[in-house]
Amino acid sequence: MKLVIILNNIYKLNLKIIIPIILLSIISIISIYSASIYTSPVLGNLALKQAIWYLIGIGLVVIIYRLGNNYIYDHTNILYIFGNILLLLLLIFGSEVNGSKCWFVLPGIGSFQPSEFVKIFLMIELAFLIHNFRVKYKKPSIKEEFIFIVQSLVILIIPSILTFLEPDTGAVLVYFVIYLFMMFTSGIRFRWFIIGILLLSIIIGTVLYLYFYQQDLFIKIFGNSMFYRFERVFDWKSGDGLQFNNAIASIGSSGLTGYGIKESPVYFPEASTDFIFAIYASTFGFIGVIILLIILFVLDFEIIKLARRKILDTDKFILSGILGMLLFQQIQNIGMTIGLLPITGITLPFVSYGGSSLLSYMILVGILINISRTKERKYKYK
Repeated sequence: MKLVIILNNIYKLNLKIIIPIILLSIISIISIYSASIYTSPVLGNLALKQAIWYLIGIGLVVIIYRLGNNYIYDHTNILYIFGNILLLLLLIFGSEVNGSKCWFVLPGIGSFQPSEFVKIFLMIELAFLIHNFRVKYKKPSIKEEFIFIVQSLVILIIPSILTFLEPDTGAVLVYFVIYLFMMFTSGIRFRWFIIGILLLSIIIGTVLYLYFYQQDLFIKIFGNSMFYRFERVFDWKSGDGLQFNNAIASIGSSGLTGYGIKESPVYFPEASTDFIFAIYASTFGFIGVIILLIILFVLDFEIIKLARRKILDTDKFILSGILGMLLFQQIQNIGMTIGLLPITGITLPFVSYGGSSLLSYMILVGILINISRTKERKYKYK
């Protein structure tokens, strides 16, 4: 109790952020260890690796805490450009794994996935664009809003195209969710969202028509890779597939308290990454799932509370992007695991194995802590 008071009063650390992250780290390491019965020995001890990534992540949080968010904000444009350069280099020099060029393989260290960090760079770049727009135009005209929307779409589309070409559809979806959440807080007229929904409906309708009725033309335009990705979505609709069937069997048979660590009786691929929720539910059962959902809710709700405080607009926009990203990935990952949503390869934040993704989330934790330490933060906008 004394330690809690010291952390709150001296370092002004938000324990409603820190404690959920600590609990999620424990859940992550135990779940990955439990999944090791179905993980290839060639990959090594993933639970130990995840623990090391968490330690490195804590180091990043400390660095960001010491430097302050202003240091990151001052280099917004550089970070955004650097992220896109990495995505471009990935298409040229990236190592191909399962038909995708999503990673740089670093000998002796592991793989590095730039798209995980581009999410952060995209958030900050959009936050400053929205802030500058709101400062410049108190009551913007339709023309001024249109120009602003075009500018924001350019910022979104550049990394989206580069990431889509890898291909990494899951990351592109996250980019768009971040964009939508942040644009909802930008204050633009609601009619733009209606127009966007109509245009998106026309595009999706056209693509689906080609997929169902003009498959040769679809493949000619979009390629076999895109056709395969569509097949995965519609395989989900039929409720079939090894991953889906085995995940459902594993979760459904786990009961109140689960089978225990390393006792899951059902095999499925990607147990430590995409389907970590199935392993966790199989290990700890219904009670464990409820505990995990409560932890996620506490973290998400605290971000909402932060956004409602009297803080800088830029921080509010970044918080909306973080919240959108976390909510989408939580819902999508758990939803696809229990058969409610299509399988997209999107991981569960702070729980699924992955060095790049975990470090990117820990960077966001550092930003969250800095935002929450004081009610008012001074920053000179450019």
